[in-house]
Amino acid sequence: MKIDIKPNEPWYHGTNLILNELRTGSTITQWRELAEGFSHQPSRLSYDDDGKIYHNGKEKGYLYIIDEPIEVGVDIYNHPRTVMDENAEFLTKRPLKLKLICEL
Repeated sequence: MKIDIKPNEPWYHGTNLILNELRTGSTITQWRELAEGFSHQPSRLSYDDDGKIYHNGKEKGYLYIIDEPIEVGVDIYNHPRTVMDENAEFLTKRPLKLKLICEL
């Protein structure tokens, strides 16, 4: 599956924690449904060629957007050990401000 980075689109982080700031080394994505899936803390998560996500997470989740401008290569970089398609997961190089957008 091809995942294009859109510079003016939001970046997401899903977790089961209440946060104001994301720490360095955290995972973010522009794929909202992927962040939603990870918010439930699954031990298994996968997706098919059409982008449908499957997971076994049961935790209450929170979905955040990154609440400041970020630049690929400067503030974030591709996850070096991901098993997902290119551009699905990025790691943060510095702390980033978060804005809670929904409970899941």
